[in-house]
Amino acid sequence: MNVGFFGIQYSFGLQQSAVNPIYDFLGANPDQIPLLNIAGPLTGLLIQPIIGAMSDKTWHPRWGRRKPYFFVGAIICSLALFLYPFSSSLWMAAGLLLLLDVGNNTAMEPYRAFVADTLDEEQQPTGFQAQSFFTGFGQFLSYISLFLFPIVFVGYTGSLPNWIYASFFLGSVLSITSIWWSMKTTPEIPPTQQELQKLKAEPLHVFSPFKDIYKAVLEMPKVMWQLFLVYLFQWYALMCYWQNNAKSIALSVWNTTPKNKTLYEEAVEWNGLIGAFGFIITFSVAFYLAKLAKKYSPKMVHFVCLILAGLSFLIFANTQNQYLFFAIIMGYGIGWASMMGIPYLIIVTHIPKERYGVYMGIINMMIVIPMIIQNVTFGYILKHFLHNDARLAITFAGVLLLCSALFTLLINSKPTVLKDN
Repeated sequence: MNVGFFGIQYSFGLQQSAVNPIYDFLGANPDQIPLLNIAGPLTGLLIQPIIGAMSDKTWHPRWGRRKPYFFVGAIICSLALFLYPFSSSLWMAAGLLLLLDVGNNTAMEPYRAFVADTLDEEQQPTGFQAQSFFTGFGQFLSYISLFLFPIVFVGYTGSLPNWIYASFFLGSVLSITSIWWSMKTTPEIPPTQQELQKLKAEPLHVFSPFKDIYKAVLEMPKVMWQLFLVYLFQWYALMCYWQNNAKSIALSVWNTTPKNKTLYEEAVEWNGLIGAFGFIITFSVAFYLAKLAKKYSPKMVHFVCLILAGLSFLIFANTQNQYLFFAIIMGYGIGWASMMGIPYLIIVTHIPKERYGVYMGIINMMIVIPMIIQNVTFGYILKHFLHNDARLAITFAGVLLLCSALFTLLINSKPTVLKDN
């Protein structure tokens, strides 16, 4: 069921690890990077809730409810990944990132709802953490490609190293094949007669997604507003980290900037290696976090994981020994495993099953709104307060993650009482 997350998250991993270095190779200034990333969260804000609401009102005896949407998304994603390395300018790269994120977001939202649809309450913790496992595995492969592929694919084509072409071409193949595998092996559960009658009574039309989103926001449970406060700091921090991690390593270890392409490429490769190790930690602990969430509570698990991630960022920015990053990145790997699964356990018992699609889309809105705020504001902050220093940007991200951990304690959710398998 969750294999498709592997391909989708390989693509997201490339966005985190390779897109910003591509901008650097194409000559972007550090304070331009946040705005060049706005395509991703902007499309997430527009696409995911609409697709989620549409999939809630869809049923086809052959194609199902969610599958048509995430299959179309996978096709768009594969096309964008194939074309991306051919970017010859910053704005061409930004435009293809827009297309890539349209595909990713079209695939992602109904896929999460698909997992929730198919599993009962007792199975959902394992299902969401399996999602986290494949997320970590896909992103591990994307990051490790940045370290291994330069050994095999040497030289440049245009302004970009050849290993970038190889990484994106692999992502193009994985995106469509992994989604196809999940579609082929996991059937959707048909709606009941009562649900079918409701679908016929409320057919899908051009305005229905917007009406459903508006109604769902008005009726959104309090716990989701509380989670949004956590997400506001959490996802702003992560955007700061993804945009600056390779440049931070370049400054602290190699004492260089992207202007020195040779040394900066070494920093990008090393960032790929330590990032890959972080995602090994992610998929190693994912299922264990589900057990901890059963034993204690999803809220407390997420709190501890955010603390670990925040501390890892604070240390990351002040480390000069390149080998110490393997120990430091473990905190981020654990935090990412929680971010990809545990918050869904906090809210899933508060939302009606027949509206999983629209509410999963609204959760994504809660993720991308902080990203958009970061894209618009952080360039100014970085230039005028942090002196365009990537190390200070990572420190800033660590402080924000610690704030998000504190806000997690304010969440007042229903306890999830589940049996062990």
